[in-house]
Amino acid sequence: MSDLLNTCPNLQADCDRLLDLLNAEPKLRSFDITPVQTSLRKAVSPTFEIVFAGPFSAGKSMLINALLERELLYSAQGHATGTICRVAYAEPDRERAVLTFYTEGEIQKQVTDIGDRLRLGGNIDINNPSSIQEAIQFANQIIEQEGGEGRSQRAREANGLKLLLQGRQQNAAHIHPTVNNSFSMDGLGFGTIAEASAYARQGPNSASKKLSTTATIPCLRGGNVLIDTPGIDAPIKEHAELAYRCINDPEASAVIVVYQIAASGEIIQEEIELLENIKNNPGLRDRVFHIINRIDQTWFDADLREKVNNTIAKSFYSPPDRVYRTSGLLGFYGSQLLKCSDRDRYGLDSLFANEISKLKQRTDAPKFISEFLRYCIFSYKLPSKFRIQLDTDKTPLESYELILQRYGHELIQHMIKDSEVEIFRSDISRYLREEKYPQLLEQLVSDLQNVCINLSNLYQPELHELKQQPNDIEALKQTKLLDLSQELKIAGDEFYRHIDQFLNRIKGGQSPEAEQDYKRLKNNLVTSLEQLLRQFSVATIYQQALDSHPTNSVVPVMGILAEAFYYLANGLKKTLVESSQEVIKNLFKQLRREIYQQPYYRELFRLLGNDSGIDQMLAKLEEEVLTSITTVARIECDRYVREREDFYHDTQGVMKLREVLRKACNTFDASSMFEAETELRELLKMDFVHKIKKTIEVTYRAAIATAITEPLLTAAKQHSQEILQQQQQAREHLGKTLEKEAAESIEHNAAKLKELEAKIAMYNEAVTGINRCLEQQGRDRQKLPLIL
Repeated sequence: MSDLLNTCPNLQADCDRLLDLLNAEPKLRSFDITPVQTSLRKAVSPTFEIVFAGPFSAGKSMLINALLERELLYSAQGHATGTICRVAYAEPDRERAVLTFYTEGEIQKQVTDIGDRLRLGGNIDINNPSSIQEAIQFANQIIEQEGGEGRSQRAREANGLKLLLQGRQQNAAHIHPTVNNSFSMDGLGFGTIAEASAYARQGPNSASKKLSTTATIPCLRGGNVLIDTPGIDAPIKEHAELAYRCINDPEASAVIVVYQIAASGEIIQEEIELLENIKNNPGLRDRVFHIINRIDQTWFDADLREKVNNTIAKSFYSPPDRVYRTSGLLGFYGSQLLKCSDRDRYGLDSLFANEISKLKQRTDAPKFISEFLRYCIFSYKLPSKFRIQLDTDKTPLESYELILQRYGHELIQHMIKDSEVEIFRSDISRYLREEKYPQLLEQLVSDLQNVCINLSNLYQPELHELKQQPNDIEALKQTKLLDLSQELKIAGDEFYRHIDQFLNRIKGGQSPEAEQDYKRLKNNLVTSLEQLLRQFSVATIYQQALDSHPTNSVVPVMGILAEAFYYLANGLKKTLVESSQEVIKNLFKQLRREIYQQPYYRELFRLLGNDSGIDQMLAKLEEEVLTSITTVARIECDRYVREREDFYHDTQGVMKLREVLRKACNTFDASSMFEAETELRELLKMDFVHKIKKTIEVTYRAAIATAITEPLLTAAKQHSQEILQQQQQAREHLGKTLEKEAAESIEHNAAKLKELEAKIAMYNEAVTGINRCLEQQGRDRQKLPLIL
């Protein structure tokens, strides 16, 4: 099946139109379009990148070779891929490989980080040969102490450091301080892709960062790209990070996870973390394949086989056709042996000749040959017609040759079948050929469903409403007149609601202006008391008392004290009245400013040509509240004349009073009382400070709120009803302007309808194009909805 770019050339444009329509609507701009953008990018991308990921030494490279039936990637037992390898399609005459190297800076950082983890001590200078040799010697010591390069994480890191430094030395001519140099295989002197791959992979040439290969592989047609990555638990931390960068790359379209479950029967922590990462990657969705590689290890161990089966059963919830059990080693070499015969001794003189030349003992054999013999004799996978017995007098190579001379390609075909690589190859090829693009399109359309539903839910009610609007001026005029009652009611209700909210803010201390006014009232009272006390004079008070009783020439001490209480209470009364009136006036000013800015106020002017009498109502109400608050203030201060309940119980106050009486009672004239003036002033201050504090903090805020709340709410409720009763005035006023408004409204509605119909036409055109793609891909059951 051809790709979406050929069958649906307008897919990108159609999806963009839907997203443009969505973004043009303010109500829908909060909609998250990220999933759609991700799905669209995958669907129209010219490449489909399949990332192979898994632990170190899980057999990813060998599995890819088996899948492609060609040795494009170097693979060796206990070998760690430290290079990203990218394999894409090319015609036979255009096969090539390009090798990209790390920069000096990248290598230096890796070396430093590993050195720190290994606690080498001191810095390793990759440009200093003696420093490199010292570090390599130290790495070798660690490997020896740990019992081998693969025996522990520390040993693996030491081996990785050694190989990285050797790679730096051997590729010095190719490595730039700051630029990732790239060289073609011709430029490096390689004649084949396999040679370039072997050179690039982890080993003495581990300074290579990326290998890009193009080869004639049928399943890679149509932009399919295979990416082999370093192990997620690679000895060098930076290599593991490279693997995750490939998986999380926006261009990654699918992941094939290769597990090493067959080694121990358990899924390791790094594999669990990898699966969690993939699960949270919106760009991959369910495009994940699970490979239990090296499954042949379970053929010889019943306990291991049972553990593996149990782990698979409880660890994977993917469809059964997405979980495979393979032997990449047997599958790959089986495919290569089909090209061999007894003429080359079934690969001994060709396929394995290089490995055989390096064997040290007569009983040694290449890894595959050892596994082949093990398969033939101990796996019990072969049917009874293959009667194979091991001759202990024969070497492994001789036994291998004798078996294949007798059974030849028939046995090889059976081994390939048991490796299940053909099943995996067939399924992945079918997926890439037949299912990939339909699935990508299906996921894109699934993400677009919510976009279309939101647009449809917005457009259809609006379209219905616009088509229901009268298009005749007189009819629209009558419709608007019929709506007057509702519009007046809404305006009146909004007015009452605003007054209620305003009062709630005042009572709750949520109005900064009102709070500032009350703070000013408080300061005025305190300041007034201080000023009255400073101006207090016994002589003046004494004379006032005599004037009140002209037939008497002597004034009792308590009479002087009483006149002093009247003096302070009346002085504070004047201040409180003035300050309270200022608070009320400012509250009404604030309320008027808010009302003038409200939509209902402007609506009243549109409907009635005036404010319906709100200003007049507020002016009258303000006068009533001012009168009320004046009375409240006077009553509050009249109470100051009476001593506090604690006045005669306060020890300090009683002592002051006794001191005043003692001094003032020495004579019958005013002279002795003048001497007690200071004590009398302090006594008054002690009493009145508490009275003012109670007024400010306890009683008066509530008194102001009460003075304004009930009258204002009552008046607002009454006026909201009066607004509703002004329908006749509204009819008379609007009769002059409704015809013009009706004409403008019809014109406005027509313009909105035309604009909306254009949007719907654009929507339907885009949806029709996408649905046509679905039909072409055989996925027309999930069509996007049209707006009819």
